[in-house]
Amino acid sequence: MYKQPTPQQLGYRMPAEWEQHQSTWLAWPHNRSDWPGKFEPIPWVYAEIIRHLSRVEKVNIIVRDAGEKARAREVLTKSGAGLKNVSFHQWPTNRVWTRDSGPIFVRRDSPDDSIALTNWRFNAWAKYPDCRLDNQLPERIARKLKLKQFTPFIEREGSPYHVVLEGGSIDVNGQGLMLTTEECLLSRVQQRNPGLSRRELERVFFDYLGVEKVIWLGGGIGGDDTHGHVDDISRFVAPDTVLTAVETNRSDPNYEPLQENLKRLRETTDLRGRKLHVVELPLPRPVMFEKRRLPASYANFYIANQLVLAPTFNDANDRIALNIIAQVLPKHEVVGIYCGDFIWGLGAIHCATQQQPA
Repeated sequence: MYKQPTPQQLGYRMPAEWEQHQSTWLAWPHNRSDWPGKFEPIPWVYAEIIRHLSRVEKVNIIVRDAGEKARAREVLTKSGAGLKNVSFHQWPTNRVWTRDSGPIFVRRDSPDDSIALTNWRFNAWAKYPDCRLDNQLPERIARKLKLKQFTPFIEREGSPYHVVLEGGSIDVNGQGLMLTTEECLLSRVQQRNPGLSRRELERVFFDYLGVEKVIWLGGGIGGDDTHGHVDDISRFVAPDTVLTAVETNRSDPNYEPLQENLKRLRETTDLRGRKLHVVELPLPRPVMFEKRRLPASYANFYIANQLVLAPTFNDANDRIALNIIAQVLPKHEVVGIYCGDFIWGLGAIHCATQQQPA
């Protein structure tokens, strides 16, 4: 099936998010249709994210042109963000959800301690036709960084097929385990890779990301238009520890699917047959705008070098969630970023960021 050695055969794996970063990649917000009627505060939310990230690692910002670069620099300067650790790259994009459209980096610990990237096909969550520019992002980054890239192809009916995958649909512990959802990758409505079986996907994850076991959860949370991205519900915070969102209100539509996910996590084991440590994370009260429920979740946090940026929503559970995250990541500073406006774009901090391993 594979004409060239796969990343796994060459010793590459997808690192856990808490492993040391070289930098974080983001794209500066520009598509007003992603936040209809609420775009004005969004650049300032990005500036706050970048202000904190630039304290602990390099930040790569993708802008459409010189004018957007100038506007971004102005907002960042006014927000007190240090530009010493910030680099700009002038590439056109359709949207800014770099977690999904950007590359997924892999690293080889030996013999040469090298970094490479995997270039999955991006089809805009099978929802939007305008994704050509976003789909070019992994190739652009590979050329800029002069990194080896692997393109996940499998053979289907005698022809190579470029597999679709978004970074927000998976989460790994860096030691062979992956979290994902059946709703996103296997259900009939999602249209990522029609006809591709669970076993075929697991083989692709093994070959390209070094994943030895996939933990399949059920569905995601209400308001999520990505068909159940796992980064809104369940996240590894240590090789043996998973934070998972729960809803305590039995009448809430999120209650049953999240209880099912909790049950699956408690029943699963790691590669050595040991139970995982499962920690419950609350959800905020439903966040509504224009009568639409938004996918507000504390699980959409981003782990940077010695820093965690976690979404908050002016909710009583903000403090509880931040404390839980701090308890499971005790070596990290945990900073809340208000995402009440940001979530109108149907994504939050993790959706906007992509880590480049050190």
